[in-house]
Amino acid sequence: MAQSGVLWKVGKAVCFPIFKALYRFKVVNKNSIPDDGKGYLIACNHLSYSDPVLIGLSQKRSTYFMAKAELFKNKFFGWLIRHLGAFPVERGAGDGKAINTGEELLSQGNLLTIFIEGGRSKTGELMRPRSGAALVALQTKTPVVPACITVVGNPKHTFAKRVIHFGEPMTPEELGLTTGDRRELKYASEKIMSKIREFREQDLSEYKRS
Repeated sequence: MAQSGVLWKVGKAVCFPIFKALYRFKVVNKNSIPDDGKGYLIACNHLSYSDPVLIGLSQKRSTYFMAKAELFKNKFFGWLIRHLGAFPVERGAGDGKAINTGEELLSQGNLLTIFIEGGRSKTGELMRPRSGAALVALQTKTPVVPACITVVGNPKHTFAKRVIHFGEPMTPEELGLTTGDRRELKYASEKIMSKIREFREQDLSEYKRS
């Protein structure tokens, strides 16, 4: 699939000041992903529809996203997000086509963002991680970058302040991924999620009063 580099740059230039004003977002460890032309998988929690934009605005390199298939039903919106790097995934269906697309993008040296919980948290709390990110990392031998978006303002406020926190890349070997059996994928997913949880607790403590 082809992402429009021009549309990405224009969208980023337009959205940055708007999202900065609305969310007053802060990025922690934004340079953790090397600009070395290799593929990296960003595994992030998911709170709202603004999350993909916040992740995109937080990195120099453009990133692709798995997005729920329902978002592509509107022809114009589907065209727009597809050219910004989103591609559809059928949630809960073990979508092999989406997995293959993600693996191909990573093998080409792209960034891919997967929301590890498989959907948005309606409570704001972290949910149980799914194994898709770990599976893709194993099959492509791609490092995983844990990332956490934390609301540090009033959680009831739509435009409460956000902190986007990136961790250091974790290789499949560091995640204990070798054979890809169910127990191994669960362990790796929990290890990624433990990092996300660590970032959330740290940022709530450090930035809530700022």
